[in-house]
Amino acid sequence: MDQRPIPAVFMRGGTSKALMFHARDLPPEREAWEPILTAALGSPDPYGRQLDGMGGGVSSLSKACILGPPTRADADLDYTFAQVQIREARVEWRQNCGNMSSAIGPFAVEEGLVRVPDGDVVVRIHNTNTAKIIHAHFAVSGGMPRYAGDLAIPGVSGTGAPIRLDFLEPGGASTGRLLPTGRPLDVLTLEDGSRIEASLVDAANACAFVRASDIGLEGTELPEAIEARGDVMARLQAIRIAASVAMGIAPDAAAARGIAAIPFVGFLSPAAAFTDLTGTGLPAGAMDLAARIISNGQPHRALPLTISLCTAVAARIGGTIAQECLSPGAGEGPLRLGMPSGILTVGADVGLDAAGAWHARAGSFYRTARRLFDGRVWVPASA
Repeated sequence: MDQRPIPAVFMRGGTSKALMFHARDLPPEREAWEPILTAALGSPDPYGRQLDGMGGGVSSLSKACILGPPTRADADLDYTFAQVQIREARVEWRQNCGNMSSAIGPFAVEEGLVRVPDGDVVVRIHNTNTAKIIHAHFAVSGGMPRYAGDLAIPGVSGTGAPIRLDFLEPGGASTGRLLPTGRPLDVLTLEDGSRIEASLVDAANACAFVRASDIGLEGTELPEAIEARGDVMARLQAIRIAASVAMGIAPDAAAARGIAAIPFVGFLSPAAAFTDLTGTGLPAGAMDLAARIISNGQPHRALPLTISLCTAVAARIGGTIAQECLSPGAGEGPLRLGMPSGILTVGADVGLDAAGAWHARAGSFYRTARRLFDGRVWVPASA
């Protein structure tokens, strides 16, 4: 046969979808995973649609998760995230996906990787990409996770059972430091010689935050309008490259171009009324700030969960652009982020440590997830 099957499950986690694999069903060497994952998702595809695989042509639908036994005593299982590039036969391993993290606990229970009693349970997840621990809280009934519920999340139609994710000690997930440069505000020099202020923050994933006004935008634009601005997209890419070097992710601009996943780039603005992707008008009073994110070179249709957490953490750090954009009435509790699909609420526990340095203790939010399909995914035998 010129194809071979691999057991897999297709799941939605938050506003993303991914193929879920047991590590035991893949080769022991991670280098051998890449051709399997790219083939399964349908990459590379110069048309950008991934029609010959399970991907959906956008970064939030071109993902895989690999689960196996824990390698840490404080975890119940290991979870490795794979961001599969769409137009290239390449996988990015240096980031986690917060949305798909919500599917990990339910998958682990269904597949017998973790044994839990009925009721409200906690599954401790070790994300190997970032070496961070995530606690997933959800309900189990009859030995299986509950998916039906009343929680609606922006970007997903219908409702589901709530899954609370607690990201413990999220600072430095990509670079080793919450503030990779040690400063809440930096000035980046771009390759064309222009300069722009940016806040470089690393909580759950690394992100460079700039003001929407500094790149000629209002900050309330929807993804199609952003993508139509070739000049803006080029400038955002230049910001990503400069930020990558400044954060120590890449040694130089040439290397930064080869790392598509991190840092993310976010542009922020004070709360303002806008109409979301469903056509619903959102008043300025419904949010504490407005955020738009570029993920893997594309304007995200919602907000990546890890970057939602990073945004909320940044907004609690004095002197950042995120704090500057925060509404005066924003309290000490969870923050409401206005994004293309609606309003996302994120909690961030941030403060100064004994040495006077900023410290992110935890970040929390709610998602829903659902098992969509299970069986075997077919890949070329050569993979």
